[in-house]
Amino acid sequence: MANLKSRYSSNKDTVSQIKKTILSFEQALTLPYATERFAQMGWRVIRIESAGEAGQSHPGDPNRYIGEDTGVEDLHAYFIAPNLGKEAITLNLKYKNGQNALKRIIQALKVDVFMCNTLPKRYQQLGIDYDTLKEANPQLIWCGISAFGPEHPDRAGYDPALQAMLGYMHLTGEPDRDPLLCGLPLIDLKAGDEAFAQVLLALLEQKETGKGKRIDISMAQCATSWLITALPQLQFASDSSKLFKRSANEHRNFVPSNCYPTKDGYIYLAIGSDTQWQKLTEIEGFEGLSQAHRKTNTGRKLDKENIYSDIRKGLENHTAAEFIAKCLEQGLAVAAVNDIKQVAALDFIEKLMVKTVLPGGKEVALFPAPMKTEYLEANNYRMNPPPRLGEHNNQIFQEAGIKTEPI
Repeated sequence: MANLKSRYSSNKDTVSQIKKTILSFEQALTLPYATERFAQMGWRVIRIESAGEAGQSHPGDPNRYIGEDTGVEDLHAYFIAPNLGKEAITLNLKYKNGQNALKRIIQALKVDVFMCNTLPKRYQQLGIDYDTLKEANPQLIWCGISAFGPEHPDRAGYDPALQAMLGYMHLTGEPDRDPLLCGLPLIDLKAGDEAFAQVLLALLEQKETGKGKRIDISMAQCATSWLITALPQLQFASDSSKLFKRSANEHRNFVPSNCYPTKDGYIYLAIGSDTQWQKLTEIEGFEGLSQAHRKTNTGRKLDKENIYSDIRKGLENHTAAEFIAKCLEQGLAVAAVNDIKQVAALDFIEKLMVKTVLPGGKEVALFPAPMKTEYLEANNYRMNPPPRLGEHNNQIFQEAGIKTEPI
């Protein structure tokens, strides 16, 4: 595992020629997720953390200590997946010599991209602002992720609170019950993906202009950009108070797209057109769904509760697998409601799972990358384990010509 990067570079010259170096002052999830995508491409990713104060029990990224215990104090389970294949150093950027060391590393290692996800008010205090760091590399691509962008420099934000503020919770859950969080930290992940995309675009622009660039990612703006099926509707409704009540599992526009129980589990059936509805009514045991006033989606919306009831009654005599097979014969979109263990066992997911070896020697399959990359395919989807806190201090300080460890 230790020589994956060098082995890959020798086998894949075309990729190694464009491999970049990312230096990232990162913690939590949104930025580590973004830089993990670069690591999955075989790029060099070096994460910076604070070594902590004297006597601090859990220094560095707090996520190092979240989740199941892997047997290594600073590599708990929640930290593992978003930090594979990275290197790690510690710098105390509150002090000038730490800030000088950062600039020295950018110069000596020919760092292409610097990223951070701390409060914007701290950029200049820590010497990580764009104007300061471009002194070390005028072509530097600089990217900062924050809750609300540099216009709100001292306002923190975490995914659950942003879900509440930005309408996600209002849209999620059952109509007459409390609002709910989404099951995943969607805003963290969306902002991370946006940072990844914008850095790639900036590097592409740099090939034409030869110039660096500052990129500011607002988690709030990213999140509300995904309200593309909600916010525009305010312009077309005479009474906006009736818009977007929580709809549980049903689709807001297409009936009967909903979740239904079978004899042995739940399925989700998505009917997106009148033609698909007709095919559903031709399945044995569901012919009774066919009624003249239900031929159009408009008519079905007026009779949706009765339709839901009829489908549930028809499914009382079917297992999930039986009904799914019948629907697939008709070309309908249907799926079992799987738990996470069942998702991991899906054949088309299992073969794409990224793997690593934990410090104790156990190999674990963790998650699929969003896209296939030449680096992952060349290494059979295996990546080096996440780094310990400050694991690469000696190596990188020596590489940068720093003779004494910075504060």
